[in-house]
Amino acid sequence: MGASEAALQLLSGELSCQVRTSSILAKSKSLLCYEHCFKTRNCGDWRYKQIKGLKKLQNCSRLHAFRGLHSVFCGEKLHNWSNLLICNCQQPERVSEIIIKGGNGKSMHTVSPKIPNHTPDEQNMKQENGARSFSEGFKTAATVNSRPRNNTESIEDEAWHFLRAAMVYYCGNPVGTIAANDPSEATMLNYDQVFIRDFIPSGIAFLLKGEYDIVRNFILHTLQLQSWEKTMDCYSPGQGLMPASFKVRTVPLDNDESATEDVLDPDFGEAAIGRVAPVDSGLWWIILLRAYGKCSGDLSLQERVDVQTGMKMILRLCLADGFDMFPTLLVTDGSCMIDRRMGIHGHPLEIQALYYSALLGAREMLAPEEASTDLVRALHNRLLALSFHIREYYWIDVKKLNEIYRYKTEEYSYDAINKFNIYPDQIPPWLVEWMPNKGGYLIGNLQPAHMDFRFFSLGNLWSIVSSLANIDQSHAILDLIEAKWEDLVADMPLKICYPALEGQEWRIITGGDPKNTPWSYHNGGSWPTLLWQLTVACIKMKRPEIAEKAIKIAERRLARDRWPEYYDTRRGGFIGKQARLFQTWTIAGYLVAKLLIANPEAAKMVINVEDTELLSAFSSILSSNPRRKRSRKGIKQSFII
Repeated sequence: MGASEAALQLLSGELSCQVRTSSILAKSKSLLCYEHCFKTRNCGDWRYKQIKGLKKLQNCSRLHAFRGLHSVFCGEKLHNWSNLLICNCQQPERVSEIIIKGGNGKSMHTVSPKIPNHTPDEQNMKQENGARSFSEGFKTAATVNSRPRNNTESIEDEAWHFLRAAMVYYCGNPVGTIAANDPSEATMLNYDQVFIRDFIPSGIAFLLKGEYDIVRNFILHTLQLQSWEKTMDCYSPGQGLMPASFKVRTVPLDNDESATEDVLDPDFGEAAIGRVAPVDSGLWWIILLRAYGKCSGDLSLQERVDVQTGMKMILRLCLADGFDMFPTLLVTDGSCMIDRRMGIHGHPLEIQALYYSALLGAREMLAPEEASTDLVRALHNRLLALSFHIREYYWIDVKKLNEIYRYKTEEYSYDAINKFNIYPDQIPPWLVEWMPNKGGYLIGNLQPAHMDFRFFSLGNLWSIVSSLANIDQSHAILDLIEAKWEDLVADMPLKICYPALEGQEWRIITGGDPKNTPWSYHNGGSWPTLLWQLTVACIKMKRPEIAEKAIKIAERRLARDRWPEYYDTRRGGFIGKQARLFQTWTIAGYLVAKLLIANPEAAKMVINVEDTELLSAFSSILSSNPRRKRSRKGIKQSFII
């Protein structure tokens, strides 16, 4: 059967996309397929143009499309129809380019023109794992991980080998990387799943290597998992929520035991330890979408109707009005990288930095249309308010510390100096001794009568990357890291937070969490994956020597210690007591750091430059009155600073 004939039969519904028909489908060199997954859908009168080997098809009454909740096709909103995302394809051929046009000639979906082929290693892994049961493929990869590195193989070569061994395939195509590939662990919990936040450094590494397929597939498949009606005790989260993770399962077909199908099973937090929805997943998804466009040059992905719709849903969820008076995003404990009880509920810096970066990225990518006018206006207003709020109230250095030390309390009025009624006695003794004369940082959290003075690495580093911190503050953060190198880096970069909660404070705030004991895991543990954020921040501020020093320290131990998830003790001297080995984002974080040091220009894919319009508005506010009072008169903006 020729390519054109196979495609014609497929479009007319004569071929089903099941494993048993894969031998027929494999003969077609170019199939009209929406990301390799098919469901019959009446789409009226459409015209299709296929670049390779197919004639133009007119008046086609059926389009096989893979449907996710709230994706838009043919001008109609599609609704949730299943709890699992199912595809019966085994290994469909890749589409070179498809242009689907309506009667008005408007392009609805365009698959990227030419994406580089997989590398030999990836092809071998693809043939090895294919569309088999994930657990079987996992065991194969885990066995490979135990092999020692030979004398001629560099640490980077080993890291690439392990990163590819962690790749997950859906219908024969790469869609992500599992969280950890530790062959010594009998119980994997959810470490054998693809986490959105964990995949980000993996995705950046593949982009830097010119391997765009896996990132594109990841973006589209996670998009189609968005806002499924998953519940926790009969309660559904808001529309637009991205899953924390998903797992590929291969299950037998009901009517044919010899045939199987691949299933994507998402987790929105309803199965996670602590049952907390991931606030950062959607923000990271937008950041990766922007990075894909900037690195690959393929802007057709972000211009797709379903991608635009998914991005708007995330924004509407984050920009929704509520009871909170602050422009920062209000979240629960455990909603980000620190996914356990650690006293970060409220307005943690990490979420605010990712939020700011995602808002800037979305503003770049949103298609200009009248329907988005209100959303863009709300987005712009929030950016201005958020940047002012963080820069003004989260910043701490010796000067600001002395100012807080002399605060008056119980101030009422719009021109109050101590706006959040912070009590000077809240200043912890460790901070008075620890704060260097040169340098500063953004505190971890701010709420009424509460300042969390802990230093959180990811929030501060991403504030530099996203330009949430201004230029002076960005340099001061790096100055502090250099001044407190022995506390924040020491034997393994980089402390997730400093200092650790200890004693009665640890028992009260964490509930006596046995995994978050002092100087372990999230409570002051060292996380090598933070190397790549440190590298991007240093490159942006033209201080790469800081990152290079940290990378050299990490290289002494990462491969020897078998790429642990995290390290324990004050200096990061021990492998974490519950750390998984061959942790994927440890491996990917190291690779991204090395690739960016070798090619600093590539860091621009995730960097947000200072917005001149926001900077002008921000400067105007400060110049008019550094202690700006907010009066009831003459304020038209819908944000509060």
